[in-house]
Amino acid sequence: MNRPRILVVGGGFAGMECAHRLERRLSADEAEITLVSPWSHQLYLPLLPHVAAGVLTPQAVAVPLRRMLRRTHVIPGRAIGVDADAKAVVVKKITDEEYAESYDYLVLTPGSVTRTFDIPGLTDFGRGMKTLAEAAYIRDHVIMQLDLAAASTDEAERASRLQFVVVGGGYAGTETAACLQRLTTAAVKRYPRLDPALIKWHLIDIAPKLMPELGDKLGLKALEIVRKRGVEVSLGVSVAEVAEDLVTFTDGRKVPSRTLIWTAGVAASPLVATLGSETVRGRLLVDAEMRVPGADGVYALGDSAAVPDVAKGGDAFCPPTAQHAMRQGKAAAENVVAALRGKPQAPYVHKDLGLVVDLGGAQAVSKPLGIPLSGPPAQFVARGYHLGALRTFPARFRTAAGWMLNSVAGDDFVRTGFQARRPARLRDFEVTDIYLKPEEARERVEALRSA
Repeated sequence: MNRPRILVVGGGFAGMECAHRLERRLSADEAEITLVSPWSHQLYLPLLPHVAAGVLTPQAVAVPLRRMLRRTHVIPGRAIGVDADAKAVVVKKITDEEYAESYDYLVLTPGSVTRTFDIPGLTDFGRGMKTLAEAAYIRDHVIMQLDLAAASTDEAERASRLQFVVVGGGYAGTETAACLQRLTTAAVKRYPRLDPALIKWHLIDIAPKLMPELGDKLGLKALEIVRKRGVEVSLGVSVAEVAEDLVTFTDGRKVPSRTLIWTAGVAASPLVATLGSETVRGRLLVDAEMRVPGADGVYALGDSAAVPDVAKGGDAFCPPTAQHAMRQGKAAAENVVAALRGKPQAPYVHKDLGLVVDLGGAQAVSKPLGIPLSGPPAQFVARGYHLGALRTFPARFRTAAGWMLNSVAGDDFVRTGFQARRPARLRDFEVTDIYLKPEEARERVEALRSA
């Protein structure tokens, strides 16, 4: 059958929602749907700190693509280059095999990568919080620091193992610091040789405010909550240098630490640069219908696209959040269906549902529909939102059960031994050096097609 080929790149919030909606709106005879993703799951990123803290299991926040997608052909790999003129994408499978995948309609949702800067030692000794593997590794790593500190008689070694630095005062960094601080506070009770006063968590950010998107009132409330727990928050400060057992701040302070968790923002996937199209701060510039100008049949959305915020007049762009990605995925699918059927396409317009920040336990700050909340009511809203946003009943059940079990029975602080003999660096988990330049993408497509 000569069916139109729809290729979706990325299996995150936007990609899976798009493919799922396409399956619902199109019959099997109308189009062939293919999705390229290095992972077999859609990761629910907002709950990664709960995985790192052991509150939830990895399976609770990983929704299997094949549970949601019944007719979509899923390719385990990464798109590393796009030739819009030839209507083909260079795909590199997880086995490193490369081939050219043709399309009639292309939906780019490759997501984002951790944004780093040219800080000495950062990529060698920093850890990220962007993937399921990183969250699992960080949990093992933090518990291992407690184990080794308890076994050590060297005061300097103990000090470096019991101080932890989180960089980034946004949602990811604040929730990570808050959840992991609860982990070490509970765990230290099982270590009679360790003085709880020696365990110190540092949360730093170059910005003057914590989570400014929340507004002054809720931002200050979140700051108050984490500081009451003993987290030392330093604003207007960043990292100058990272060594194996020492972190130097830009204000001159030197903190003995073997743990630096980097959550200081994200950058669009390097894939977007392979198109050679116009970008805004690294994100592909698209129109209100999420089409890439000058690229026939190409749509871009999610973290890698600068989608005009029509609800705010169209002068600004939608922030790279899960809330927008999920909605854009559905809207882009509707536009692809409209294009395929020769009907008008609609601009992406949203109604903001607000913000939720889960700080662990009964503490949270939330702003549903603009209403500021804190404490247990905010936690109720935050967890209700997360359960609603998870895409399958098993994921919701595992998550709710995990929260309940942890609140009643606590944690056993078990290390799995994940990469125990090999330090995990930022560069180990996020592959950013395999992408092609625009001219290379064209040449590679021609070579693969002629092979």
